[in-house]
Amino acid sequence: MSRTPLFTPVLVVGCLIILISFAIRASFGVFQIPIATEFNWPRAEFSLAIAIQNLAWGIGQPIFGAMAEKIGDRKAIILGAVIYAAGLVLSSFAVSPLQHQMYEVLVGFGVAGTGFGVILAVVGRASSDENRSMSLAIATAAGSAGQIFGAPLAEWMLGMMPWQQVFLVFTVAILAVLLFLPLMRAPAASKAELEESMGTILGRAFRDPSFALIFLGFFSCGYQLAFVTAHFPAFVTELCSPIAAGSVLHNLGVTTTSALGAVSIAVIGVANVGGTLLAGWAGKRWPRKYLLAMIYLLRTIAAALFIMLPITPVSVLVFSVVMGSLWLATVPLTSGLVAHLYGLRYMGTLYGIVFFSHQLGGFLGVWLGGRMYDIYGDYTLVWWIGVGVGALSAIVHLPVRETPRLAATQPV
Repeated sequence: MSRTPLFTPVLVVGCLIILISFAIRASFGVFQIPIATEFNWPRAEFSLAIAIQNLAWGIGQPIFGAMAEKIGDRKAIILGAVIYAAGLVLSSFAVSPLQHQMYEVLVGFGVAGTGFGVILAVVGRASSDENRSMSLAIATAAGSAGQIFGAPLAEWMLGMMPWQQVFLVFTVAILAVLLFLPLMRAPAASKAELEESMGTILGRAFRDPSFALIFLGFFSCGYQLAFVTAHFPAFVTELCSPIAAGSVLHNLGVTTTSALGAVSIAVIGVANVGGTLLAGWAGKRWPRKYLLAMIYLLRTIAAALFIMLPITPVSVLVFSVVMGSLWLATVPLTSGLVAHLYGLRYMGTLYGIVFFSHQLGGFLGVWLGGRMYDIYGDYTLVWWIGVGVGALSAIVHLPVRETPRLAATQPV
């Protein structure tokens, strides 16, 4: 009996789109200090722009998921890339906080159209039952791969050109991925899936306490990830002890805490590739709810220890590796759990709704980071709030039901 190949054109192209989309998104924290310095803004102004981007991403995710299921995956992705590009171009000409904040709505919707909600749904439908968990993990890991080079690339380009031109380079990159879109063809839904309307599936999910718990638990993931992505480079730049001359980092060319802040985001991305793939492998073998609870618990412990200990280059790198290994490991487990419980036909919409909770957390994490910094001059309180919500997420996943109620629901 022949085995279905794991790597298909749909998976490869989906990974490429997510990689570029997330490389750009992950770089926004690097622009915190240059933009605030050029315009003499408080930290909260550009933080609010990034927070709005996260919120728009969350609002746009179920919209693009439903759009992909109605008009087709590729049309939804094209629309998302065009909106993404428009947001980047307009942002490059923005000279006021309000302009940046308004244009980040477009960037957020663009990420929604080229990110997890649409891509994971296509990859899930195109994968065989035995490969689906791993395929979702590989597509998720592609987002981490983008994070590996996104922030350092932005930092490198900022050394050669103004931040406005960096945004224009990113515009070209997100539009270029559309050249590969013709290869992305997912199979049509089955007859049984087509007989159930979106309203029926949504009603079933909304009446299910497990869906509510999954929705609630994903909030802390967004809070922690968005806060670190947006504020960690600036946090490291300002609070980390100097990099010693002759140290390994110094010899590798990382001579300033600013460079270390950008590199830390890349380290998180490197560690996350392995962590996400491991989560995909584990999700096929053990209950996903327990794996999710463990991930949130370990994140909580890592964040608490990091903020209590002195901030040094070593602690920054250790935290980046630990947090990175847990970074997007929640995504294949959460998306796989949603598909397992409610089927693949409307996975994009259902996961998009759950992801909205993630982005609500992201909005709060980014905005609070900037606001608390301007009030208190540091990020300590925001870190401890993240510790608290992480502990809550670890608890709420424990009662989640793992067994589909209908035999017709396609397992993952």
